[in-house]
Parts: sequence; C-alpha cells; structure tokens
Amino acid sequence: MTPAARLQMAIEILEQLERTSQPFDRFLKGWFRDRRFAGSKDRRAIAERVFAIARRRAHLAHRMASDHPRALVIASLLEQGEDIGSLFQGGYGPAPLTPEERAAAAAVPPPEPAWVGGEYPLWLEAELARAFGDRLPEEMAAFICRAPTDIRVNSLKSSRETVMAALREEGIASSLTPYAAQGLRIEGDAGNLSRSTLFESGLFEFQDEAAQLASELADVKPGMRVLDLAAGAGGKSLALAAAMRNQGAILACDTRGEALFELERRAARAGVSIIKTLPLAHGQPTGPFDLVFLDAPCSGSGTWRRQPELRWRLTPARLAELTALQDRLLDQAGGLVKPGGRLVYATCSILPVENQDRVEAFQRRHPAYAPLNLAEYRPNLPGLAQDFRASPCQTGTDGFYCAALVRG
Repeated sequence: MTPAARLQMAIEILEQLERTSQPFDRFLKGWFRDRRFAGSKDRRAIAERVFAIARRRAHLAHRMASDHPRALVIASLLEQGEDIGSLFQGGYGPAPLTPEERAAAAAVPPPEPAWVGGEYPLWLEAELARAFGDRLPEEMAAFICRAPTDIRVNSLKSSRETVMAALREEGIASSLTPYAAQGLRIEGDAGNLSRSTLFESGLFEFQDEAAQLASELADVKPGMRVLDLAAGAGGKSLALAAAMRNQGAILACDTRGEALFELERRAARAGVSIIKTLPLAHGQPTGPFDLVFLDAPCSGSGTWRRQPELRWRLTPARLAELTALQDRLLDQAGGLVKPGGRLVYATCSILPVENQDRVEAFQRRHPAYAPLNLAEYRPNLPGLAQDFRASPCQTGTDGFYCAALVRG
C-alpha cells in the first residue's frame, strides 16, 4: 500500500470506531482479517497511527478545531512535518484538502486548556483532581504514553529467573518488576509473545504489575475457600491459585459465560485444578468464604494507556451505572464472607467515586466490616497506605485501586 492509501484506511477505521463499542485492538483484528490485501507492514503502520491519534485525540482536535477523523489524521501529519498536499490527492488516498481544511492547517491554534493537554474529558476534571491533586498534570501526561508489557510467572510451573533466561534465548529481553514477586517486564516490543511455547506451556500469563500486586495484597493461604465474584477471564483467580499452591478451592463467577470458558482453558494450561467456574446466569455462589475478591466492573480509567478510547467513551450516565453496580456487588460480596474473613475490593480505575467512595459507602451500610491497613503487608510499596492506589507516575503500572476489609 502507498502511504496515502494507508492514511485513507486510517481515516476509514477512525470513522468506524466512532460507531462501535468494541475495544480498538479487537476491532482492528477483525478489520484487517477482512482486508487481506494489507500486508504486515501496512497493518502495523496503520494501527500505530490509529492508536497514536487516539492517545492525542484532544490535542489533535484542538489543533484543527475539529474532531472529524480526517481532521485528526491531518493534525497528526502536521505534527510530523509531512507534506499533506502530496498525500491528499484522491485515488486510493484521501480526497484533496478542502479550503476549510487548508485554512485550519495553516492557522495558529489558541493555547490548550488543561484538559486538552492532559487528554481527558473536561467533565472528569474535578474527579481527577480529587484523585491526584497538584500532581494531576504529570499523572495525566503519564497516561498518554504506551504501557509496558508485564507478565506474571506461574510459580506452580517455573520461576522468574528460569522464564527470564528462556525468554532471552528467544531473543526477548525482560527485567524483574520492581514490586510484584512473580512479575517480569518485557523490554521493547513483545512481538508474538502470546505464541511462545513458554506461554502455551503455561509458564506465564500476561498481567500488569498493579493487578499482580492486588492479588498479592489479598494474602491468600493454601487451603482457603475463595470467591472471585467478578472473575472475567480469570487473571486474578489464576494468580490466587498459584499463591495458594493449588491447594484449597476457588469459585470464579461472572455474568459472561464465554469469559469463564476462557478461564477454564487458561487454568488447564497453567496446571491449576482448584478453580471451579459458575456463570451467574446459572446460579449464585453460597458462602461462607474465607476471602471474597471483587475486581468490580469499572470505567477502566486506569487502563487509558492501553485503551485510550475509553477516556472518550465514558459518560456521566455510564459512570453512575457503574457505581450503582459496584454497590450492589459489594453488598452481595459482603454477605458471603465468614466472620473473621476478608473482602478485597479492586478496580482498574483511578476515580475516587469508584474506589474509596464505594468502600466508605459500603462500610456505612455494613458496620460489621473494618478496613485493614494494607501498608502492614508491603510497607515499602508506593501508592500504599491503608488502601492501594497505583498509577503510572507512582508505581510505573496501570492505574489501579485495592482495599481490604475484615468482617467482625
């Protein structure tokens, strides 16, 4: 494909992405699967441009005074100093520039407001300021960058040092994660790591270090009875099973049966036998449990580095729906913990309204629950006080929240 044809495809993709709720990466896989004429270099270049535009959408829209896909692509080319006129000539490439587009490209944009420079919706500014205070500009700048690839070594099958050495033999460099006990951080491009024999043999799983730390802070022990109430595809369940040395019982529940099927497949690959799955459409869990782990559905604001589209898809109405769901799940979880047992609440969100606000509201409804001081478990972990608040600036991880409570 010519450079101009790649630009036209990027414009078409951006137009279609405005009409779907699919994650960008999943949408792109389907898009390219239906367009085999795009070679591997074409696909990579187009995908990189689409994601780069998504990460700087507010800035690029401000530059052209328009958030239309064509305008965003033009602004991205202006940033690179490209000769736009030679690329917008029609044919297989984009149609020639309109007079309005030429004028916008030539204009000097006004100063950017804070929300544009920080790449976040204006309506979220007060909530983000609650989360980060004076650190808001630097925190938001860190969320624009690409996230690293972290993996969790499966301690049931191997060790970090062994997997690191095996990756090195495959030409993949990695380093120990600073805080998670079983984590490795891939240095550079992860390539086709998901097709590695190491992965297919169950020696590791893809998991951001913050999520690994949340599983560690759950402080499970062999022999426990554990409920993973919103398990999804089971990343936390698998981490908990490894920490329990595959001894005890984990019940993984979710509304999505297909996600639990994926968990069963992952558990078999990992050599985990203590996880049982329960689609919530088929039944409800019955307690009591030593630990209920609730990684609640949330805005995903902590994953903005990986899924930049989420920051623009979130609405006040959707956020209100999520906080109501989080309250319902917390109430359900609270009724399933045995006396003396623990409830761990986690989200991949940086918004206080989904995090500490929900925990405080739960405690008001359930005074038998008292907060645990997580700092006693890992006193040197950044972002950890009574609860755990991770962010790219503080911990070098995705944004994440975790709190633990004990039932009296």
